[in-house]
Amino acid sequence: MHIGLVGLGKMGGNMRTRMRNAGLTVIGYDRDPELSDVGSLAEMVEQLPSPKVVWVMVPHGDPTHSTITELKELLSEGDVVVDGGNSRWTDDEIHAAQLAEKNIGYVDCGVSGGVWGLENGYALMAGGDAADVAKVQPAFDALRPDAENGFVHAGRVGAGHFSKMVHNGIEYAMMQAYAEGYELLEAVDMVDNVTEVLNSWRVGTVVRSWLLDLLVKALEDDPGLSKVRGYAEDSGEGRWTVEAAIANSVPAPTIAASLFARFVSRQDESAAMQAVAAMRQQFGGHAVRAAEESPDVPNP
Repeated sequence: MHIGLVGLGKMGGNMRTRMRNAGLTVIGYDRDPELSDVGSLAEMVEQLPSPKVVWVMVPHGDPTHSTITELKELLSEGDVVVDGGNSRWTDDEIHAAQLAEKNIGYVDCGVSGGVWGLENGYALMAGGDAADVAKVQPAFDALRPDAENGFVHAGRVGAGHFSKMVHNGIEYAMMQAYAEGYELLEAVDMVDNVTEVLNSWRVGTVVRSWLLDLLVKALEDDPGLSKVRGYAEDSGEGRWTVEAAIANSVPAPTIAASLFARFVSRQDESAAMQAVAAMRQQFGGHAVRAAEESPDVPNP
């Protein structure tokens, strides 16, 4: 199989290598000439035999929109575009309709595996028409962990990214639960070695997981996590999961709470808790700390 790959960053670059290791011919394009195999999208498309398959691996939003718009002008009937980035599923419907004007197929694919995917393979969740998915199948087979696991044709266009979005929402909640457990273990004086406690959970327990493996590795590399600030961004999928839960009347309190915990991590001061403290003082005369007062200093 020949395939074009647009975007050769951390994920895309490793995917190019894994597909090449499996025997596929991959022609990669990136704006960084040090990474790119060709000088332009047009040059990449020109080197692909028909039907052409182009996998897009760029950030969601405008970068994906502009790439697919350009590819529409370069590709022809029967070709297929795969969006393997973290696009919102509603964008997939727009992109599929856009490409359908020239009878170009569209497959959305949620990709999980991160920087470890080169070695371990990627979990792939595809959405789209079965005929279009079939044209991409050799690439899916090269990228998945093995012949039996790690790939699903989840449904129609949008189903792949929707499935990956829910996967990431669950990931938010799992990470938050591990983090809260870690903090509680650190807060008591009866546990002598928190890292070893967490390490003991990695085999034979119901909470074992790859995320737990990564937390233990992080603690072994940086005991106490002294090199890391407690500030966590969100890449969008957690928000979209909560929004989809609301739209479909599905209660998702754990995922929502884990998303809000990330918002809290970015606050140097909480306006909400300032309001709570002020109201407690107003209705009950409760002591408050002055704005400049250290939290380690008792109230007078």
